[in-house]
Amino acid sequence: MKSKAPSILSADLSVKGSIASEGEVQLDGSVDGDVRAVTLTIGEEASVNGEVIAETVVVRGRIVGSIRARQVQLAATARVEGDIIHATLAVESGAYFDGHCRRNSDPLSDSAKPANDKPSVSAPPAPASSNAPKPAVG
Repeated sequence: MKSKAPSILSADLSVKGSIASEGEVQLDGSVDGDVRAVTLTIGEEASVNGEVIAETVVVRGRIVGSIRARQVQLAATARVEGDIIHATLAVESGAYFDGHCRRNSDPLSDSAKPANDKPSVSAPPAPASSNAPKPAVG
């Protein structure tokens, strides 16, 4: 297979909408939408507000949203607010991560998507009606 040059989204680029690539993406600007690529590198000044899906993700900047990838690396400058579904995860000292992480052998499958709904909490059962006679009011 012929090697392709990476797609580079420079720091002065702001995208509103989703990005999809079948190759390598270096993101230094901001994206307000989902990003899908084979290999994705989020630069230190970059930000993504949406879901990130890739084989390999290196985060040096900010992501607000979920990450689904086989390999995830959070650099010391990373700031992630959202869930991570991964096969392998590496977190450098100093990285900020607020969310849940879950290992999955196939994080890119649709069945691995994080649930957007909170687990439902059922109400306690109503008290059983009593067959005891009611006191007479008089």
